[in-house]
Amino acid sequence: MSRYERRALVASNTPPARAAEAQLADMGEWVSVEEADVIIALGGDGFMLQTLHAMLERRKPPVPVFGMNLGTVGFLMNEWRHHGLGDRLERAKPFKVVPLSMTALGVDGRTQTLPAINEVSFLRETRQTANLEVTVNDRIVLPELACDGILVATPAGSTAYNLSAQGPILPLGSGMIALTPISPFRPRRWRGAILPDKARIGIRVLDPGKRPVSAVADQREIRDVAQVDICMDRARELTLLFDPEHALDDRITMEQFVS
Repeated sequence: MSRYERRALVASNTPPARAAEAQLADMGEWVSVEEADVIIALGGDGFMLQTLHAMLERRKPPVPVFGMNLGTVGFLMNEWRHHGLGDRLERAKPFKVVPLSMTALGVDGRTQTLPAINEVSFLRETRQTANLEVTVNDRIVLPELACDGILVATPAGSTAYNLSAQGPILPLGSGMIALTPISPFRPRRWRGAILPDKARIGIRVLDPGKRPVSAVADQREIRDVAQVDICMDRARELTLLFDPEHALDDRITMEQFVS
C-alpha cells in the first residue's frame, strides 16, 4: 500500500491551477483535507504558503504537502505534470520546515501570536524611519537601529524577501536564522547577522507614537506594534515533498550562483 493512499487536492483560484485541478480530479479518488495522508497543492509559492498556514490554523498534526507549480516562480513547488503522480509521491524526498512564532504587543496593549514559514518582517508605516531596539536572548545587541525595517528569515524563506533585502541564503538543515535590516541608516556599517535557530529575538519600537511600525508574519500584518518577540516553533514542524531531481536544498544551494 502507498504511504500516501488518501490524497487531498487543493488549487489556487487562477485559471491554470483550476484547469490542472479539473484534469487531476478525474484521475483518482480524492478525500477531504481533514482525512488526507498528503495534500496535492496546485498553484504558486503564495498558494503553498496559504496551504501550509491553513494546516497550522487547524491545530491538527500537519500532513506532507506535494506542490506543483502553476504560478510564477514556484520555488517551493515541483514541476507540473498530470501523469505519474503516484510514483512521484513514492519517490518524493521530504524536507522539514520549522516555522517561526511571532508574538506582537500592540500599542493598545493587545497581544497576538502568528506563525511565519518564510519570515517575520518589521516595517515602518510612514515616511519616517523606524527606530528600533534589538535584543537576542534578552541581551540588547542594537540599542537603536534606524531603518525602514528589519526581518527574521528561516532557511526556507531566506531566498524570498530576505534575499531581496541583501540577506544571506541559508541552507536547509543549517540550524541558523537570518536577521536582516531593510535600508539601514544607523548604524551605517551593520548589515545583519546569522544566528542559531535557538535564539530568541526581540524588537522594540522606540517611538511608536511618532514612528509607527507594523509586523508581518508571511502574509499577515499587525499594525501599530510596540514590541515583537520571535522564536522557532518546533512543535509545529511542517513537511514538504519534492521530486528527487528538484529538491529544495539543491535549489537553495544553486540560488547562490544566480547572477
